[in-house]
Amino acid sequence: MNILFMGPPGAGKGTQAERIVDEFRVPHISTGDAFRLAMSQGTALGVKAKSFVDQGLLVPDEITNGIVKERLEKPDCDNGFLLDGFPRTIAQAEALDEMLASMGKRIDHVINLKVDRDLLLGRLTGRRICKSCGATYHVLFNPPKVDNVCDKCSGELYQRSDDTEEKVGTRLDEYTNKTAPLLEYYAGKGLLREVDGQQDIDAVTAEISSLLRGQA
Repeated sequence: MNILFMGPPGAGKGTQAERIVDEFRVPHISTGDAFRLAMSQGTALGVKAKSFVDQGLLVPDEITNGIVKERLEKPDCDNGFLLDGFPRTIAQAEALDEMLASMGKRIDHVINLKVDRDLLLGRLTGRRICKSCGATYHVLFNPPKVDNVCDKCSGELYQRSDDTEEKVGTRLDEYTNKTAPLLEYYAGKGLLREVDGQQDIDAVTAEISSLLRGQA
């Protein structure tokens, strides 16, 4: 089963992806992981991508598409995969369709986690991270036992510079504007499955699992 996960920052894609790949025994593929693998292995595309990353530039689509294709061709994807973070544009979606067709594959389900903007702002602006060990907390949902002190190592907690309300709002607006056409694209293909990401975590997992198993 080939699954595509979509949803705004803070929707819980990472948490749900971990659960779904465990249940369906398919690899979780994020573009970030695919890039790191290609660059660490020194593949031709990985070297090209690194030259852009090192300059702080966006990696061109043709390189991104090629790296994703290389990852999807690996043996652990033979029985399916869960793709997260790609595609981000219609052009990438069309390229994904073409590369999968060349492998005799296709996307089976597109899961979109829907979460209210105000809730997303609360989730993302409330995140705190330990400077020492990197442990993650949330001022509302997962607070430390002592304010601004890590439970694990007693390190100081901080808020990431991109987790401020203004910057989070910008990220959410950018995601919405870029993703709306993609949702229409997959809806038109009859692949889009919308899930209420504001439910309890277990309820979200159960709904996704039911959709993927064709029981909803």
